[in-house]
Amino acid sequence: MNQNKVKSMMRYRWLVWGLLATAYIIVFFHRFAAGVVKDDLIRDLQISESAFASLGAMYFYAYMFMQIPVGFLADSLGARKTVTIGSLLAAIGSIMFGLAPNVFFAFAGRFVVGLGVSVVFISTLKILSQWYKESEFGTMSGITSFVGNMGGLIAQTPLVWMVAMFTWRNTFIAIGVVTLVVTGLIYWLVRNTPQEKGYPSIAEIEGKEEKHITKEKVNLVKALGEVLTNWRTWPPFVIFASFFGAFTVLSGFYGTSYMMNVYGLEKGAAANYMMAAVLGLAIGSIVIGRVSDALKRRKLPMLISGGLLLLTWTILIFAGGGKPPIGIMYPLFFVLGLSTSTFVLGWACGKELNNPKVAGISTSVVNMGGFFGSAVLPTIVGNVLNGGTSVADYNAAFKIAYICVVVGFLAIFLVKETNCKNIYQG
Repeated sequence: MNQNKVKSMMRYRWLVWGLLATAYIIVFFHRFAAGVVKDDLIRDLQISESAFASLGAMYFYAYMFMQIPVGFLADSLGARKTVTIGSLLAAIGSIMFGLAPNVFFAFAGRFVVGLGVSVVFISTLKILSQWYKESEFGTMSGITSFVGNMGGLIAQTPLVWMVAMFTWRNTFIAIGVVTLVVTGLIYWLVRNTPQEKGYPSIAEIEGKEEKHITKEKVNLVKALGEVLTNWRTWPPFVIFASFFGAFTVLSGFYGTSYMMNVYGLEKGAAANYMMAAVLGLAIGSIVIGRVSDALKRRKLPMLISGGLLLLTWTILIFAGGGKPPIGIMYPLFFVLGLSTSTFVLGWACGKELNNPKVAGISTSVVNMGGFFGSAVLPTIVGNVLNGGTSVADYNAAFKIAYICVVVGFLAIFLVKETNCKNIYQG
C-alpha cells in the first residue's frame, strides 16, 4: 500500500470533516437565532408575540418532517449531494429571510432554512463513517455535535453585536452568503468515500476485508408502522420533545428577553446567560453518552440527569417568586443546559428497543420528538406570554415549559433498560 497516499488521506479527511462541521455550525446558528432578534422582528415585520413564536417554529416544523426522508436521500442521491443541496437551500432561505418585505416571505425563508439544514447531520455522519475508523466514529460524532453547538453560541452574544453593527437583515443576508461559499466548497472538496479521491479505503488501511453488504430492501411504510406501534419507542420521543422543547423556549425564543425585562440587562449581557445554557448542552451531549457507555446503563443516567434538569427548572420557576437571585443565574443556566442533554440517550434507546433492521427509522422517529416539541411548545408559551414583560407574565408562560419537563421526567420511568445493547424481541 502506498504510504504517501495513506498519509495524504489522513490529512484530507480533516478538511472533509472541517467543511461539514462548518455547515453544522450554521445549522445550530439558525436553530437559536430567533430569540436574539425577537424585538427587531416584532417591530419591523409588525407581528404579535404569538406570530413571532410561529415564525421561529417554522424551522422546527421543516426539520421535523425531513427526519425520515433524509436517510433515504443520503442513500439514494448520495450524502455529498444531499448536504450540498441542503446547504444551498439554507443559504437561499437565510437571504430570503433577510430581504423579507413582509411576514409571508419571512415565514417562507425560515421554512426553507429548516428544510435545508435538516439534512446536514445525517449526511455528515454517513460521510464520516467512510473516512474514519469504527473506533474513531463515536468520538468524531461527539466532536461534531460539540462543534455544531458552537453555532448556538454564535447565535447569542455575537449575534447581538452583529445585529447592532449591521442590522438583523444584513446579518442574515451575510450568513446566507457565507453559507453559499461553504456550499461551494463542500461540493468541490468533499467526497463520499476516500476512494472517490483515489485514496485507499479505511478497511484497506486497517487491513480488513471490504464489506460488501447486500442491503435488504425495507418497506418504508411497513417499517415506520412497526416503529410507531412499538410502545417502547414513545417514552424516548416524549423525553426529547419535552426536554429539548423547553430548552428551545429559553435559548431559542424567550430567554434573552426574560433576562432583559426581568433583570433589566442590556441585550448583549442578557444573551451571555443563554450562551451559558448552550455551552452546558454542548458539554453535556458528550459527557452523558460517555458515562452511559461506561456504566452500560441507559435509564440510571437519564434519571439522574433528568432529575437535575427538573430541579433547575423548579428553581427558575419558584425561587424568588419567579426571579431567582441574579448571582446564581449563570450556573443555573449552565446546569440546565448540561442536564437537558438527557435526551441524547433517547436516540440510543430508540435504536436498542426496536428491530435492528429499522434502526435508522427508529432513531429518526425519536429525533422527530425534539423538533415537534421545539415547534409546538414555543408557540404555546408565546400565546400565554402575549407580549407581557413582567415577572408574573414570564412565570406564567414558563410554567408551560416546566410542566413539559415534569412530563419528560416521568417518561424516563417508562424507558426499558437496554444495558447498551439491542433487546428487541419482536
